[in-house]
Amino acid sequence: MTDSNKTNQSVKAILLGSGDRRPKILSEIERLRPLISEIVEIVGEDFSYEEDLSNCEADIAIVLGGDGSILRAAKQMGRHQIPVLGLNLGKLGFLADIHPDEIVEALQNVVNGNYQLVNHLMIRCQIFRGDKLVSDEIGLNEIAILGGPPFDIQQIDLYVDDEHATSYLCDGLIISTPIGSTAHNLSAGGPILRKNLQAFVISPISPHTLTVRPVVDTADRTYEIVVSKPNGSTCAVLDGQVLSPITENDRVHICRAEPVFQMVQVAGNSYYRMLREKLGWSGKF
Repeated sequence: MTDSNKTNQSVKAILLGSGDRRPKILSEIERLRPLISEIVEIVGEDFSYEEDLSNCEADIAIVLGGDGSILRAAKQMGRHQIPVLGLNLGKLGFLADIHPDEIVEALQNVVNGNYQLVNHLMIRCQIFRGDKLVSDEIGLNEIAILGGPPFDIQQIDLYVDDEHATSYLCDGLIISTPIGSTAHNLSAGGPILRKNLQAFVISPISPHTLTVRPVVDTADRTYEIVVSKPNGSTCAVLDGQVLSPITENDRVHICRAEPVFQMVQVAGNSYYRMLREKLGWSGKF
């Protein structure tokens, strides 16, 4: 199924990227800007992720960089998500899967309506301290409860739909979206979920009991995390950014976010091709 709403119409694009962290992006955009502007109308640029995009009227966001750049773009867009076309200037590029040399062909496909908009689940995290809401953010990859120095083992209680599910003794706990399943979750031994599944994966980090394994559950449930005896460095981390330190009085509430993250998928870029190429699934040593 293709989206033909933009066929034969002027497509408006905003250019985003981590130019404040990676100067290579700025030089690359100078090379690519003339090619891009011949195909779509560039209505804005932001290479430090400082602009307010809540009222942005662009049809697509062209993000230059790697997956980290796309995570920053998703955070910047907040509850006003714009379809994203990712140009890979990083290493793996699970999300940013278009090579810069393919940008002309990819944008021509977009203008001609030869693309799909694939919706991806986002995660909402609220932290309550007693009756007070101290944080309320949405993310794309995962929420992680992590303990720092003195690196004591954590007792983390998990509630699902207000029912006590289990108590983990572990170094930390990750609740990941399908997009985030190939990030921290995968490194912690969690499974890979197809990116458009409506599910979360719950993965303990280095659990004390070896029979404790990751669990996949529907995204329609609500999850709550309580850390019984957090140390001074225990914190909640959303997509690599610290939301808040965690105290004994805190409840971390997790659910499906109302906005969805939209990726522009052009012909030839399939899910299993991405896994095969990015993870080296060649079938040979």
